[in-house]
Amino acid sequence: MPSLNGTWLEFERPIVELDRRLEELRSFADRGDPEFKEEYERLRRRAEKLRFETYSRLTRWQRVQLARHPQRPYTLDYLKRLVPDFIELHGDRNFADDPAVVGGMGRLGGRSVVIVGHQKGRDTKENIRRSFGMPHPEGYRKGLRLMQLAGKLGLPVLTFIDTPGAYPGIGAEERGQFEAIARNLREMARLEVPIVALVIGEGGSGGALAFGVADRVLMLENSIYSVISPEGCAAILWRDRARAPEAAEALKVTSRDLMELGIADEIIPEPLGGAHRDPDQVARAIEEAVLHHLAQLEALSPTERRRRRAQKYGSMGVYREN
Repeated sequence: MPSLNGTWLEFERPIVELDRRLEELRSFADRGDPEFKEEYERLRRRAEKLRFETYSRLTRWQRVQLARHPQRPYTLDYLKRLVPDFIELHGDRNFADDPAVVGGMGRLGGRSVVIVGHQKGRDTKENIRRSFGMPHPEGYRKGLRLMQLAGKLGLPVLTFIDTPGAYPGIGAEERGQFEAIARNLREMARLEVPIVALVIGEGGSGGALAFGVADRVLMLENSIYSVISPEGCAAILWRDRARAPEAAEALKVTSRDLMELGIADEIIPEPLGGAHRDPDQVARAIEEAVLHHLAQLEALSPTERRRRRAQKYGSMGVYREN
């Protein structure tokens, strides 16, 4: 149920209005008045049906909105539930620490792992500090440093992807943004330990792919993954960002699209209405899926993992024309 006191999206308005009417009727129904109780039950069934119909028929643009929902869990929200002994490590040993990327070590289901992920902020102040989840070069270099540490220790790597894209500022370009992303792509392809990438919200362009070269790519049901944002695509193609919903349909950004294209390996289901409705449930599903794939990957030799990883990415974009 959309929170009446929280943030809700425009397409959720009819559901929210019904829920408000239910709240108004609840006190009367609780008094045992048969007339109000009957009306309350009728509205409750209607609201449940409307919720199911709305969330089971989401357009691609509506899923984009859910992927960006301000109440959606971020990397640290999941780590609190999944890795209670998580130890965060800082800095790229070159320039600075980038708060848009968090990383460290801990135990997931009793298994030691190295974790790297994008991190957005909840309010304006924190979003500015974390660059709205858009990493600078030092963020990618910090992530790479931790992944290389995982290689030395023989620990699997888990990445959380949730970014609109790499930070677009001049300073980031001057410090080698493109080189940092390219190096991550190369080194992740070579890494001998298992890598599982999890798209939990937005998977935007090279900023996401820099943590996305993995043996397995998992996506939450309402997450998105694309070479460009729908707004950016609309601005380039039609000089009109208002056509973003049309661009989202053309780009095929949803988890189901990515599964059909052979890019994602598994879709992790979310509660009706999005991951923010029940983060604990989503965290349990993430843990089960990640541990399942890690067990499969650890049964392979490092050479075989690297071979299959290269084959996975080498086959993307290949098609046959009849």
